Amino acid sequence: MFMQSLDSAIINTSLPRMAQSFAVTTVDLSLSITAYMLAAAAVSPLSGFLADRFGSRTVIVTAMLAFTLASVGCGMAVDLPWFVAARLAQGAGGALMLPVGTAVVMRMAGKEQMMRFVALMVWPALAAPIIGPVLGGFITQHIDWRWNFWLNLPLGLVLAGLVAAFVPQHRGEPRRLDWLGFVLCSGALVCLIAGFQRSSLPGGERRVAAALLALGALTGAAALRHLRRHQAPLLSLGVLRYPSFGFCAWLPGVIYYALFSAAPFLLPLLFQLGFGLSPTAAGVWVLVYFVGNLGIKPFTTAILRRFGFQRVMWVNGLLVGATMLGCGMLRPATPSWLIAPVLLAAGATRSMQMTSLMTLVYTDIPNAQKNLASTLLSMLQLTFSALGVALGAFLLALFQRAPGAMGLGVLHHAFWVLALIAAGGGIAFRRMDANIGIEVSLHRPARQKIGALPE
Repeated sequence: MFMQSLDSAIINTSLPRMAQSFAVTTVDLSLSITAYMLAAAAVSPLSGFLADRFGSRTVIVTAMLAFTLASVGCGMAVDLPWFVAARLAQGAGGALMLPVGTAVVMRMAGKEQMMRFVALMVWPALAAPIIGPVLGGFITQHIDWRWNFWLNLPLGLVLAGLVAAFVPQHRGEPRRLDWLGFVLCSGALVCLIAGFQRSSLPGGERRVAAALLALGALTGAAALRHLRRHQAPLLSLGVLRYPSFGFCAWLPGVIYYALFSAAPFLLPLLFQLGFGLSPTAAGVWVLVYFVGNLGIKPFTTAILRRFGFQRVMWVNGLLVGATMLGCGMLRPATPSWLIAPVLLAAGATRSMQMTSLMTLVYTDIPNAQKNLASTLLSMLQLTFSALGVALGAFLLALFQRAPGAMGLGVLHHAFWVLALIAAGGGIAFRRMDANIGIEVSLHRPARQKIGALPE
């Protein structure tokens, strides 16, 4: 989690310099972020099958080494196609690390330990984005953006060694690979994400994008039909029937997976292209955003126990929208003492929502199905994270074509659209039963009489 989060945080602050190296626009480079997510989403359905067949430790170590070698390839890229190809390989390796690792941890966690386990898992993912923007901005400005990727070589080798030494080897019941399910799921995801990304391009590319989206929708429908009828499908859709998993892994939870990948993509552009700041200075402001992510973490457990998941997630969803609206109102003349609290609040609400989602999502899932749930959750997270970056690029391209459009105004409008989406997701969480997750949060709704918690 640390290595993947560090890589994502670093690349966002390096996009303008990388665009200059490859003689492309910054928006064009969003393809490299989407490519990573696309490859990860396409390969992640295999994670549960591979872990059962070869063992969780073997899969994690192999995936980390593949991610590390692909990072070296990113640093050696001489043009955009090479870089995108290396990012595809990087995404394929990253796709297997997180779901298999999460399944290892969650298999050991009972409901009474869920908040503690998730809290421990979130800390590395929150620490990396704090280090990444400043480190990436400094390396990009004073050394070379390529070293942002070459840093993964020693880091990846050390971490792979630690996993080999400490992570238990767990194998599930072997099963035959559902090849048709894999082809249909991967094909649908590739077409949908590629089509959405290309929809921001002008001219004939829009027709190509429309064809890809139509093909992806048809393939996705065929995949759902196959998964429902197959006796041993690659992905089990049955876990979506559990209330906590349905709300957090599907709608409205996926809205925030998309939003929280779009915001880190847009923020460096806001400060570098909109404000005219250097990569290092922009990295410092993005650092403030991620400090907000980390700063709220010691209080998340107390907040959830005081108010419960349902109230926190719908109120905080509205606050996520309010902070994105605030980011869309920042200008170069805005004083630093006002920019800082807006970014801190945006980071804090992001952390609160993601911690709530990740804690609640496994609450109702039996241990025997946590591996299947982790695979499906990872695929949905990666897919909608890719759609979030593509949405950010699409909004920028869309508003750039408006009459009288200006650089800063285009970025502002993109944040305003994201704010509306976030608010809509918060309102949707009001439909969730207030009793869901009380055995984890230990929150007692006001209408419930004093007594033992429900079994």
